Amino acid sequence: MTDKEERNEHLAELAKNYDASQIQVLSGLEAVRKRPGMYIGSTSSQGLHHLVWEIIDNGIDEALAGFADKIEVDVEPDNSVTVRDDGRGIPIDIQEKTGKPALETVFTVLHAGGKFGGGGYKVSGGLHGVGASVVNALSTNLDVTVARDGKLYYMDFERGKVKTHMKVIGDAKDGLHGTKVHFKPDPDIFTETTVFDDKVLTTRIRELAFLNKGLKLTFKDKRSDTAERLVFHYEGGIKSYVEFLVEGKETLLDEPIYVEGKQNGITVEVALQYTNDYHSNLLTFANNIHTYEGGTHEAGFKAGLTRVINDYAHKSGALKGDDKFSGEDVREGLTAVVSIKHPDPQFEGQTKTKLGNSDARTVTDRAFSEHFTKFLMEHPQQAKLIVDKGALASKARIAARRAREVTRKKNGLEISNLPGKLADNSSKDPEISELFIVEGDSAGGSAKQGRSRLTQAILPIRGKILNVEKASMDRILANEEIRTLFTAMGTGFGDQFDISKARYHKVIIMTDADVDGAHIRTLLLTLLYRYMRPVVEAGYVYIAMPPLYQVRQGKMIRYLDSDEELKDLVGQLPPSPKPVIQRYKGLGEMDASQLWETTMDPETRRLEQVHVGDAADADAALTMLMGDKVEPRREFIQDNAQYVDQRNIDA
Repeated sequence: MTDKEERNEHLAELAKNYDASQIQVLSGLEAVRKRPGMYIGSTSSQGLHHLVWEIIDNGIDEALAGFADKIEVDVEPDNSVTVRDDGRGIPIDIQEKTGKPALETVFTVLHAGGKFGGGGYKVSGGLHGVGASVVNALSTNLDVTVARDGKLYYMDFERGKVKTHMKVIGDAKDGLHGTKVHFKPDPDIFTETTVFDDKVLTTRIRELAFLNKGLKLTFKDKRSDTAERLVFHYEGGIKSYVEFLVEGKETLLDEPIYVEGKQNGITVEVALQYTNDYHSNLLTFANNIHTYEGGTHEAGFKAGLTRVINDYAHKSGALKGDDKFSGEDVREGLTAVVSIKHPDPQFEGQTKTKLGNSDARTVTDRAFSEHFTKFLMEHPQQAKLIVDKGALASKARIAARRAREVTRKKNGLEISNLPGKLADNSSKDPEISELFIVEGDSAGGSAKQGRSRLTQAILPIRGKILNVEKASMDRILANEEIRTLFTAMGTGFGDQFDISKARYHKVIIMTDADVDGAHIRTLLLTLLYRYMRPVVEAGYVYIAMPPLYQVRQGKMIRYLDSDEELKDLVGQLPPSPKPVIQRYKGLGEMDASQLWETTMDPETRRLEQVHVGDAADADAALTMLMGDKVEPRREFIQDNAQYVDQRNIDA
């Protein structure tokens, strides 16, 4: 029998046996445990923390409905988590469809809760609405205590299944009401890590406090004996958020402008401030979800801002005839937070973080425009500062037009006459294409010789690029190295930025392991974050980690990262032959094969992926490190000098 005949016979047998018994039916929460990524995005650290967000969201929903004003979050010593709210408490009466207590139904049935059917909550904060049951399914154990109607009710579960049925365990004294959920993530699901990051937790909890004015959220990491309970409580809401974002910057307005409006059940909040920066920082949220990809509410705000400032500039005589500011012009130096609460949010985009509701655009535009127009009319001095800022940005934009044209493609990427001399890779598939931004012509030459030509492109840069934190767009585009990088990436920038056009899904910064190299790396990261931020947020940016030493003894060759590693290795080597130790002062000292082996070979290299864990923290860090004010930078250096990696100290 031929291979083809055997294959056909095998397929026929499979077809014959393909009946109802082959169809797997996952009951209850088994589907969640089988495909956890479908419900929480991933089983990495991000998915792990998503469990906490789901439980907090239930408390936030109670707050949005007007029944709660406090949520407490604790990481217990055993790395489990407890979340308490002072809401109404999950109902404990029998749920009609399941014939079981509502409390049990909420934790054991998918898509069961007050968020569905429109009766429980007008606005809900959770993205998926799967909340409690999914957390239960993905935990080794979960217990819940509900205080309501003067009683304390208790249940506990094991990997999603009821362990102890609901029972009364006492009286709820002093009018106590609310829900306490305690859970421990299942290591069989979260194989990468089950350890919660207190930085990730506090950042999101702080953000939720800003987005829900008046709500008090507290956090304590009980894994540390010295940790204190942190309290996040902002009566100013997103106005306080903007004040937090512009801390340390020179502001134009006396205080942030704050707008709140409501129409058709949609609540809109906008807060904004202008600074002397050249870039903008716009954060948008829908039902407390950070809409990284923007959406209709963001479009409505941008349209309203541009139109109102142009109208005022014409009425005041700052603009004449058909002259007008672009959207980029009026957003230069802007820091703004747009937050809407929508009864039926529709999310789309690559990561489901783009709002798609068309009515959100109209309501946001109208609510913001009415208030902002009134503000400009009533505050002519501050209005003039905003218009003048736009006028300067407009002049810089016009001056940059020629430089911008240089970076545009005509027929594909034209890099032959650019001074950066990009050595492109042969593959046109961005998913496997890597762009190495290499410090120095010498290292660039070695990288070009040692690279994999199919997947790896090399872009050498000379010296330190412009600090874009202190430069206008015309100066930025006049910089050869920056123009070359913009062109190589193919994404455009500013209003024309399109991440889908990225020619490389790995952008690897490769600089020397010394102070100058660290500075160049910071300058490049500042450029990427300020003007190509979606590339960073998509996880495309990496930092190469070249070794500091090479040690050879006989046929043995080892690469080491620090003086401590060198000392340990030398202490373990036999006395002879005498080891040869080479310290790499720069990448240029490595030949092509060494650079490939240590820094470029996907099998052996080490790359650090650059994450934007929190936009507010990233913005503040870049302002402090790269901005105009010297004193905060000096204090940071003095406070942290003792922690500097040995590799970043110039010998």
